[in-house]
Amino acid sequence: MSAALQAVKQFRIRELSPILKADPKLSNARPKILNPFLPHKNPDSGRWAPAKYSLRRQADLVKSARASGLLHLLPPGPKVPLKELESASASAPAAEATEEAKWWTASVEWQGEYKEKEVKGADVGNRLYAGKKRMFKGHKWERTLEKRTWKRKMLMRDMDERIERFKSTYRRKTPSPVSPARAVSYSKLPF
Repeated sequence: MSAALQAVKQFRIRELSPILKADPKLSNARPKILNPFLPHKNPDSGRWAPAKYSLRRQADLVKSARASGLLHLLPPGPKVPLKELESASASAPAAEATEEAKWWTASVEWQGEYKEKEVKGADVGNRLYAGKKRMFKGHKWERTLEKRTWKRKMLMRDMDERIERFKSTYRRKTPSPVSPARAVSYSKLPF
């Protein structure tokens, strides 16, 4: 028996055996069992108890069940959506199980409803920025990139005229070595 099949079998035995040992008549019927993948509310105290299996253990069980083709035996939860379970149960092999394997592969009604959360942008593959007005902080160069490119384009648009204007004013300011020095009305010195 493969390790994946063994893991799923152990999970089913661990969850089903206490109920079936308490009432053997339920082995023929479809027993109702509390979903171990979901948190549940204690009816006496009104407090919430966490899921029996952590998300990591749930993920390991789902991987094992997929590998062994027994995904339809797991309860619905955060790691296995209900749609995926329905498609797995439809494609599950309908082979006759032995008497020993019949009781742990029997169908079970899992109590507790898992509601899938609607995540904006999950359908298009952009869950991080969906519904956000702007991107997260990022680097300074990323934040100022759009403004800098706009300014660069604007300056480059009339660059030929600007170069021509600069060259003409520069030539005008440059004194000719042949002509006499001009009298300067202002002094460059601060005193």
